[in-house]
Amino acid sequence: MTAPVRFPRFFVTSPAPCPYLPGRSERKVFTELKGPHADQLNEALGRIGFRRSQTVAYRPSCADCQACISVRVVTDEFRASTTQKRNLKRNGELVTTECRPWATSEQFELLQRYLGERHPGGGMTTMDEVDFADMVEHTPVSTVVTEYREPSDGVHPGRLVGACLTDRQGDGLSMIYSFYDPDLEGRSGLGNYIILDHIRRAAAEGLPYVYLGYWVEGSARMQYKIRYRPLERLTRNGWQQISREEQDRLIADAVSAAKSARSEGASSKDGDRSQYRVVQD
Repeated sequence: MTAPVRFPRFFVTSPAPCPYLPGRSERKVFTELKGPHADQLNEALGRIGFRRSQTVAYRPSCADCQACISVRVVTDEFRASTTQKRNLKRNGELVTTECRPWATSEQFELLQRYLGERHPGGGMTTMDEVDFADMVEHTPVSTVVTEYREPSDGVHPGRLVGACLTDRQGDGLSMIYSFYDPDLEGRSGLGNYIILDHIRRAAAEGLPYVYLGYWVEGSARMQYKIRYRPLERLTRNGWQQISREEQDRLIADAVSAAKSARSEGASSKDGDRSQYRVVQD
């Protein structure tokens, strides 16, 4: 007789200030990922809009706001724009390696430079090496750290310029958290390149999607996600592709929003477990 699958228990966090939209508060519903079926549970929850942070799967559960929208790129239909093609060419000699989820000092130093430049004052800037190791290594599912390095000199590995914590799912790659060198001269667009590379690798493996997490209309620093076509968003009626006309408008809005993104204060939802305090079942 097959043992019954136990339905997970879900909890809700206490309200906290929204890191994306000023003046609003956020709550999350979450459950713990553990046991022999953690991969299957994480994948099933990912298809209905959950994200992973270490051993927890969560999604927004805000009382008066539905601004956080799960989005994913359809890999076999993706067509790079002219700007994205230039990015791929500019960074094409970078060496990509999938590593086991084991934190290194080199990765942590890169993360510190990234946070200090792109997210000063955010919650993750207080992370130490132990916190970073927890973020990377405490995973109950199939996870890799994708490293991006400059070419080797033949003796030593090339300089680490980018990295992404990535979950491998049956239907695609889920980008949990990426970071990169924000001040590397002559190599702009590394964050976008990491996404483009994930799309390219997923398509090559026959994986239909790359999950980008939450897109938040109205948050300037989240608008980069709208630039990848075609893009599907999760609605009450399931995943639906954004029409070309609507995405054209959203991309135009994103161009103007990007001008203010650098000056916007930032924190990150990913990687911060302190928010998962139970207030109700």
